[in-house]
Amino acid sequence: MRCPFCSHLDTKVIDSREVGEGDQIRRRRECIGCKGRFTTYETIELNLPRIIKSDSRREPFDEEKLRAGILRAVEKCPVEMERVESAISNIKNNLRAIGEREVKSIRIGNWVMEELKELDKVAYVRFASVYRSFEDVRAFLEEIERLEHELPPELKRNQLDLLQTDGDEN
Repeated sequence: MRCPFCSHLDTKVIDSREVGEGDQIRRRRECIGCKGRFTTYETIELNLPRIIKSDSRREPFDEEKLRAGILRAVEKCPVEMERVESAISNIKNNLRAIGEREVKSIRIGNWVMEELKELDKVAYVRFASVYRSFEDVRAFLEEIERLEHELPPELKRNQLDLLQTDGDEN
């Protein structure tokens, strides 16, 4: 690796450490020529599939677009950023695991909804209302009722009720 200070071609690694969830390595390097020290980061580069949009256009996977959609859904919800990043990581892992060169956007949307369902019910309904283009209030209520019945008890305890039942009013 070329030294950023003197452009010498020889450097040596003096320290290596994993960063984050182990998908990146931080390396401290020292230049053989000028003895300057600097840090580099090494990440795995895997080609993610291209995305087939609903109008048949194809575009490269865009992690920032995915992050923006999820962040918009969880806005003002009590969801830690660490959990959002974990959801994004899960979706990217799904993309890598299927081993296909192209993936329909609807498949990614369904993965996003599954992740949001575990993060926060309000965020899930917010995303689903846009993603599924609910036609009327009835479709919206049906989705909320389905979610209320489908969610496991351990997840229900950590989230606010979407619909109050008669016995819940105080």
